[in-house]
Amino acid sequence: MGGSWLDRYKKGNCPISKRLFLYHWRRYGDQKGLGPTKIKEYLEKFGWNQKTGIDLPGEAEGFIPDKEWKKKTFPNDPGWWDGDTYNLSIGQGFLQITPLEVAASFVSIANGGKLLQPQVVKEIIDSKKNPIEEIKPKVIRENFIKPENLQIVREGMRQAVTSGSATGWLDQLRVPAAAKTGTAELGKEFYNNWVTVFAPYEDPQIVLTIIIENVKGVQTAALPVAKAVLEWYFAR
Repeated sequence: MGGSWLDRYKKGNCPISKRLFLYHWRRYGDQKGLGPTKIKEYLEKFGWNQKTGIDLPGEAEGFIPDKEWKKKTFPNDPGWWDGDTYNLSIGQGFLQITPLEVAASFVSIANGGKLLQPQVVKEIIDSKKNPIEEIKPKVIRENFIKPENLQIVREGMRQAVTSGSATGWLDQLRVPAAAKTGTAELGKEFYNNWVTVFAPYEDPQIVLTIIIENVKGVQTAALPVAKAVLEWYFAR
């Protein structure tokens, strides 16, 4: 990544792992399998750039930029540059996304590849708590990602908890969790702090997305909140 090179086979440089990939990322443009078009295609498969369809009024939707949009929006700088692709690939730049879209997409990662429509009501019960009707979730799409690729993502999210950016917080839970942290830079040392976590890792029961906005100088503010919520949830 960038302009430096590393011999990963040389002892001491880095641990050897089947999940380790090093790229010299430059001038890929829009080749098959790479670039902004493919990124947008896959994000939309996970439900981004569209409303989730939750049974609540006034839902907003995110936005994924592309070449045509930039050409129309910035006539003085219409080109789509490598930097635009880099920003898109890490969730920055012109990309906009709602916490609900993020949570819904990570549900499909947690459950093995089934994108579900979020819903508020799980079931209807009577005054004696007897079930009257179970509201089953609507399946939007499934089998749109190879299971082995989803498993790589799941393993990466687990490593974020055991030895990565969520270590020190989510590794202390009573159940094993998997997470993805994120930091949206607002300028002048202000950040929007994100985390999405699912747990337990092997048999997920909950997916939680938290965003804490306009935090100065701190990039991990969402983690203690996620920990507190999950501790309460699994202690019930």
